Amino acid sequence: MEDIEDLLIGNGSGSPPGFRLPLNAVGVNLKKNKNKPKLHAKQLSETPISSKIPGTQTIYIKTFGCSHNQSDSEYMAGQLSSFGYSLCDSPEEADLWLINTCTVKSPSQSAMDTLISKGKSAKKPLVVAGCVPQGSRNVKELEGVSIVGVQQIDRVVEVVEETLKGHEVRLLNRKTLPALDLPKVRKNKFIEILPINVGCLGACTYCKTKHARGHLGSYTVDSLAGRVKTVIDDGVKEIWLSSEDTGAYGRDIGINLPILLNAIVAELPSDASTMLRIGMTNPPFILEHLKEIAEVLRHPCVYSFLHVPVQSGSDAILTAMNREYTVNEFRTVVDTLIELVPGMQIATDIICGFPGETDKDFSQTVNLIKAYKFAQVHISQFYPRPGTPAARMKKVPSNIVKQRSRELTTVFEAFTPYNGMEGRVERIWITDIATDGIHLVGHTKAYVQVLIVAQESMLGTSAIVKITSVGRWSVFGEVIETLNQTNQKSKSVEKMLSEEKCSPCSDPCDSCACSGESEPCACGPESCGGQSTSEQSDVLQNDVLLEDQNRRNLIGWLLRKQKNQARKMVENGIASGSQKRQEWAKGAPEEWGVVDRALLGGLIVSVFTTVALLIHLGFKTMSSK
Repeated sequence: MEDIEDLLIGNGSGSPPGFRLPLNAVGVNLKKNKNKPKLHAKQLSETPISSKIPGTQTIYIKTFGCSHNQSDSEYMAGQLSSFGYSLCDSPEEADLWLINTCTVKSPSQSAMDTLISKGKSAKKPLVVAGCVPQGSRNVKELEGVSIVGVQQIDRVVEVVEETLKGHEVRLLNRKTLPALDLPKVRKNKFIEILPINVGCLGACTYCKTKHARGHLGSYTVDSLAGRVKTVIDDGVKEIWLSSEDTGAYGRDIGINLPILLNAIVAELPSDASTMLRIGMTNPPFILEHLKEIAEVLRHPCVYSFLHVPVQSGSDAILTAMNREYTVNEFRTVVDTLIELVPGMQIATDIICGFPGETDKDFSQTVNLIKAYKFAQVHISQFYPRPGTPAARMKKVPSNIVKQRSRELTTVFEAFTPYNGMEGRVERIWITDIATDGIHLVGHTKAYVQVLIVAQESMLGTSAIVKITSVGRWSVFGEVIETLNQTNQKSKSVEKMLSEEKCSPCSDPCDSCACSGESEPCACGPESCGGQSTSEQSDVLQNDVLLEDQNRRNLIGWLLRKQKNQARKMVENGIASGSQKRQEWAKGAPEEWGVVDRALLGGLIVSVFTTVALLIHLGFKTMSSK
């Protein structure tokens, strides 16, 4: 069927988010059953009305694909929930299924096909969203179901309502970007997935996502910074910037990624209670901004982690992919960030068996991965996506593709990236529960996954942990201290602490050089981040431990902790007794109280009385002789 779009009335701006338009304002295809007998007027009057009031049904949402898709699902869930619909995790109990799809790989689309078939068999009303209907609207599996496009998620309530009435609705034409302040139900209440732009500037020959997400469209800096401020007030502890290519941000509106990152960092709490994770970034668009991005990655509130896909270690294959960079340029990105950002971690992607890939090309890819020993590598086999140029290229035999994928996986899994972390003391941010249901999941500043055994009440907090053991994919830790991120020190204590540290860095990009001090610089192990010492006196005392404690043993850290506790005792007045004793020792004058005077007077009277009695007894003895 042809796309049926909005029949707009008035100025053409459409309806506000969540507003139900009348039926004639939404494109629908009324389903008719030709075999169903016609009902007479009497029979029509006796036809039972649906027992469910619109807006009270239960919705099951299934999401495939990337974090951007996850964010879209959370926005759709928020609108449905705010309109009265209930959300559930059980497809059997739901009145309607909402399936948010991914078109990157064949397996994810096959999983979508299977789920749609199950829904049709179970006679469930279906709404399909995401990249598949937007990029491949005529696939057979989408026949007879409602679909909503990637830039029409703000209309999901209308689509669901009409679908529950038995109508087929299609909203696909792109308009403006969905608002960032739509209602949202997060899968993890501590993590905000923030889309900063949609689409990209690339034209990779294998990519189907460009067909769905389209050309680059960036949100404004003010709207994104405002959203960051809002979600922090909501209690979010991690913000993930998401898009099809984070590095390309702003090129359509005359700005760049560093401008946005600095604006967002300025909104983050100075106590580092909320961390920022920068999303996937292709090499071409960050080469000119490497130093600025490195400066942001050094900030105490930003994870020292970046996902930079390389896809192949062969320039010939990168050219065939139309990736618009060389292997040496990728190396420049990685080498520069590792050099400028302490503890920097890079994740990358590899496609095995791209059309035309020779044994030599694949060998170059293996050598690249071996050279850097990346802690995270996402390895995929090449899947020809319909409608892409690569789908028409001569394919590598499937058995060779599988063999290369297995070989590269074996090489990657042989790495031991976390060896040597045992005994180290790290600060982590705890935001999730592990799949085993026993451990909580936290991350270090370098975004190393740390599993700890602790109460769920620690979710959303930050803690100092000692690494007790390491595994291939994560490390295990033991909580030493849960950080009190809202503690505010008095000015006198801040001054006392600052006296034992060097003065603030003159250049926020340079590291401090404290000479002979046992405590680390107030600027932190990485940079000042453009914030004053007084603003960060509490959190930086913990932040600097990230670098310093990795070089010192646990006993040293405990001694420093004891020292800090003593300072807090002074601050709270607990040590006032000790202070008085010190004043007495120095001969400091002190005002006498009433009780003190009474006791002294009593003592003097007692002395005189005793002397008088002794004299009286002496005279009495002498007179008796």
